[in-house]
Amino acid sequence: MSTNPVKEEQLGESYGAFVKRQFRKNRMGLWSAYFVLFLSGIALFADFLANDKPIIASYKNQIVMPIFKEYGVSLKVVDWYKGELTNSDWRMLQYDWSLFPPIPYSPQAADGTVITLPDAKPTAKHWLGTDDIGRDVLAGIIHGSRYALAIGLVAMGIALCIGIVMGLLAGYYGGWVDTFISRLIELVITFPTFFLIITIVAMVQAGSIWLIMSLIGLTGWTSIARFIRGEVLRIRNLDFVSAAQALGFSQSRVIFRHVLPNALAPVLVSAAFGIAGAILTESALSFLGFGVPPTVVTWGSVLFKARGNVSAWWLAVFPGFLIFLTVSAYNLIGDALRDATDPRLRS
Repeated sequence: MSTNPVKEEQLGESYGAFVKRQFRKNRMGLWSAYFVLFLSGIALFADFLANDKPIIASYKNQIVMPIFKEYGVSLKVVDWYKGELTNSDWRMLQYDWSLFPPIPYSPQAADGTVITLPDAKPTAKHWLGTDDIGRDVLAGIIHGSRYALAIGLVAMGIALCIGIVMGLLAGYYGGWVDTFISRLIELVITFPTFFLIITIVAMVQAGSIWLIMSLIGLTGWTSIARFIRGEVLRIRNLDFVSAAQALGFSQSRVIFRHVLPNALAPVLVSAAFGIAGAILTESALSFLGFGVPPTVVTWGSVLFKARGNVSAWWLAVFPGFLIFLTVSAYNLIGDALRDATDPRLRS
């Protein structure tokens, strides 16, 4: 009797290997993951892609690396320039030779030659145009990718920490603990999250990007807690948990070594959707003027500039399209994870 070695291998694979295999089958989810990785690379190397300082240059027969110097990097092979220079000084220097980033503009630097709206249109000098005060849109989008990813990851990190703890306590202990946490979840859900964030940001004069991240995280943990609670209620009565309790393991070991790892699959799906929601929330807040301070450039703040002049189409099209791509990518990753973590697909 012949057997199918491929099927036998799949039946004997671990759950993690099964999830990876299923995720790779979803082409849209896989390409979305590649897009997020590409965007992460842009965010990581933003200073080297768009900056008004040279990456490396020669000044008065000394090799200078202004961008590296900002990160506190000390290279023994390089003789640093010992003088005190401000950001504007680096632009005004006459270099012996220099290597600038592909986009030789920082997101805060204004081009003095941009005076009227036709001057701000996309040109060979400014590929995606500038805003009303001459700041390069492409430089703003590149550096804004840092805030877009940070907002999603930090906000969901806060939400995950709160939601996982609350869901574990409610599902494992049950009783009055479950009742109290369930009522707390219902209470938080009743608040209109977006308008609550707008109210708090409007009341705080010194608003910051960290405040927005914290507020999104503190109001977005409820769905995660409900997912964890439901999974823990199912898992706590399984045989391997009963065996761990019979062997005398501590409750913390049973919860974090046996229960939690088997309850995290639905949370990954919720986290992917939550990151997309956090990016949309920040963009909407910045578009309405309640977001980050004026000195911070995000995709939403670039969109906010488009409100002042509807003729400046480039201020709405380019950041809006990137927000659409990023949010769609995270949603597609969430869909792919939802299918990949479904044990009913395992044959």
